[in-house]
Amino acid sequence: MACGLRSLGAIAALHVNPRPFVERLKDHRGGVHDRSDSPSARIDAKLAGLDDWHGEVLARMRGLIREADPGEIEAVKWVKPSNPSGIPTWEHAGIICTGEVYKTYIKLTFAQGAALKDSAGLFNAGFGGGTRRAIDIREGETVDAAAFKVLVKEAVALNIAKQRPKRP
Repeated sequence: MACGLRSLGAIAALHVNPRPFVERLKDHRGGVHDRSDSPSARIDAKLAGLDDWHGEVLARMRGLIREADPGEIEAVKWVKPSNPSGIPTWEHAGIICTGEVYKTYIKLTFAQGAALKDSAGLFNAGFGGGTRRAIDIREGETVDAAAFKVLVKEAVALNIAKQRPKRP
């Protein structure tokens, strides 16, 4: 090969296909899934490591997301040295929301929050941007479960509506 160029086959072999990872995520609800590194298992571990109110609140919100959308897919994103356990993320046809843990609050960021109705007024953060909105939950605070589930359902409906139709 001249000039250090690689053949197309060699380049294709270097390409990491994200599809198998997504397919592993999709089966986390059906049947036995014994992979300890699955996103759900990683989120379980993160929650277990939060042995104070942070863990309780994030576990409650995770449960509400699952109740609101049984088709959601859990993922862990933005893993880096400063945050080795990553950010729990819930998806359905796109990101529904993320769950971030800070010292004095839990932040649930809805990726398309600005486009949601939020008739109950749950969003209390993230108004500076044009797309995302967030709910910050501090120790002792609770979020209305029914209103939160409505917000999750709205986010899922918006994600589905934004999907491009598949070509025949």
